[in-house]
Amino acid sequence: MISAPAPEAPHWVQVLLSLLGVLGGTTGLAAIATVVSQRGKFKADAADTLTEAALTLVQPLQMRITELEGEALSSRSELGLLREQVNQLQFVVRVLSRTLDRWRTAVHAPDATLRKIRTVVSESERMAEDR
Repeated sequence: MISAPAPEAPHWVQVLLSLLGVLGGTTGLAAIATVVSQRGKFKADAADTLTEAALTLVQPLQMRITELEGEALSSRSELGLLREQVNQLQFVVRVLSRTLDRWRTAVHAPDATLRKIRTVVSESERMAEDR
């Protein structure tokens, strides 16, 4: 008796049956289905984790920026006061320089006397009191 060879199944059926056998039948398919269906949840969990980590890093930076902005505002205010003081000091230096020039001129004058020098000094003192 000659037996006829068994009809061959299409290749994809053989691959599918082999895969089912390897994966343990329905248990393996259930595991694959679970992984595929949970894939979106895994992405959402990963996004939540990344968001929390980013916020943890950003919050101290935001606090430091706020602190630095306060310091910058304080420094600008102090700088304005210091500029005003410098302007006042420059004015005083100019006045004193002119006074010194007048005194020097009085001392080096060819007809300088102690009385004339005292007069120039007392006039300078009166001018300073008037200010």
